[in-house]
Amino acid sequence: MPAFYLTFIAAMLAGIGARDQITIAGLALAQGRRPAVLIVAIVTGVLSAAFAGWAAHWMLGQLPPPARSIFAGLALALAGIESMVLAPRRGLREPTNSLGALALVLLAHQATDAVRFVVFGLGVGLAGPWPAGVGGALGSAVLVTFAWGQPGFFEKPALRLIRRVTGAALLLAAAVIVFRQFGIL
Repeated sequence: MPAFYLTFIAAMLAGIGARDQITIAGLALAQGRRPAVLIVAIVTGVLSAAFAGWAAHWMLGQLPPPARSIFAGLALALAGIESMVLAPRRGLREPTNSLGALALVLLAHQATDAVRFVVFGLGVGLAGPWPAGVGGALGSAVLVTFAWGQPGFFEKPALRLIRRVTGAALLLAAAVIVFRQFGIL
């Protein structure tokens, strides 16, 4: 059960101001709060978290227990780097209003975002890929629902600072995990 709770909390922190949230908030501001957009966002978030959980399940069978912590640290480091480097674009323009196109864009954003790296890393590190996947899916659903319901929140310039601080915290957590495994800390 710790994999579920820890992944849920980490996903909520790592996903603040992520690319999928900015996309949903931009669409909600431009088009109004269309329920179909929220449904597509939740479905893609659940599917991508389920895939990350499946990948963690597969990787768990490949790694011996000592290597799992190191692998989790590397995945958290990738999540931190993604949070610090990849800044979401502002001023989204959706020319088609197509839900299929939105689903593809969201899946592309979510395939390499911090939340999925967190789900993957904690699923392996805590040896609980399915609870981690469920925690990540729930966290993703909460994040996109917030973006859909409160799109004005994502216009604030402090959001980039929050993303960078979260990314630095993820990098610090990754360093602590790896250094502890090597006996340095």
